[in-house]
Amino acid sequence: HVQLVESGGGSVEAGGSLRLSCAASGYTYSSNCMGWFRQVPGKEREGVAATSGGRTFYADSVKGRFTISQDNAKNTLYLQMNSLKPEDTAMYYCAANYPNRCGYWWASHVEYNYWGQGTQVTVS
Repeated sequence: HVQLVESGGGSVEAGGSLRLSCAASGYTYSSNCMGWFRQVPGKEREGVAATSGGRTFYADSVKGRFTISQDNAKNTLYLQMNSLKPEDTAMYYCAANYPNRCGYWWASHVEYNYWGQGTQVTVS
């Protein structure tokens, strides 16, 4: 049974930083696509960043501010978020497309088959 559990969300002032973590159990990270998404009420889930096989992908809105990484030994995915803005406020989710590597579809939430429960990030 695959389970993804996010942590690290919270409230921060604009310009601040947070690091989100996503711990996986039930399977071992390999070269499959792992992504971070965010969602605000009334809007579609938005792809923020993804990674597989050493490649990284970012939404234009977060390039230069967010960094996605993973520690395969710990089976954990991270999202370092710097220079946070109020518009970054959302529920953040980690997701896995197993067993495929990321492709042009990386930002499409329908392509992911495993999801965490989400962690709230609020920037004021």
